[in-house]
Amino acid sequence: MSIRVVVADDQDLVRAGLVMILGAQAGIEVVGEAADGIAALEVAQRLRPDVLLVDIRMPGLDGVEVTRQLAGPDVTDPMAVVVITTFDLDEYVLGALRAGARGFLLKDAGPELLVQAIHAAASGDALIAPNVTRRLLATFAKQSPARPVQPVEPITEREEEVLALVARGRTNAEIAGELYVGLSTVKTHVASLMTKIGARNRVEIAMWAHDTRRVRSDH
Repeated sequence: MSIRVVVADDQDLVRAGLVMILGAQAGIEVVGEAADGIAALEVAQRLRPDVLLVDIRMPGLDGVEVTRQLAGPDVTDPMAVVVITTFDLDEYVLGALRAGARGFLLKDAGPELLVQAIHAAASGDALIAPNVTRRLLATFAKQSPARPVQPVEPITEREEEVLALVARGRTNAEIAGELYVGLSTVKTHVASLMTKIGARNRVEIAMWAHDTRRVRSDH
């Protein structure tokens, strides 16, 4: 069964390029497009795609507000949203993730990472561009004093290894390769970590790892 995607970007050429890339992938179907934030909200609510790919800077409503209304903490049935942008700014990244985005990519990330992010979001995972993840740790270190939360259950030795790699921006496939385990095993460990520490996505896992001194922000 194909992953149904709506693409929202106010630049016609960029939107057409994203549609072309995703439409050429087996298992992905682009079911709708939008050229501004208000249209993105309407199309997404009407079509209920598996994933909404949305630009962060659009007229009407920006991508953060669209994400908040579709995937925010108060949304009963949150949608999987991946935010994509040209602008490599921390406030955009943090704003999108706090609004409930399951992925954040720069437009120069390339087709492979874009497709990975769509698949990750559709499966309930989250993929943040590795360079963004690493920088977020440094940004987080400069914010308010940390308040570590103890896991609800002890973290296993293998989960500690996965935790450290997630915190360093590795994708599930990269973690599987480094630890010589299957991809499904990595997903199971990541899901377990989220449950044990109360994280909603990979960046929150990374922040918790830094917060509890399991990794340093300069990695």
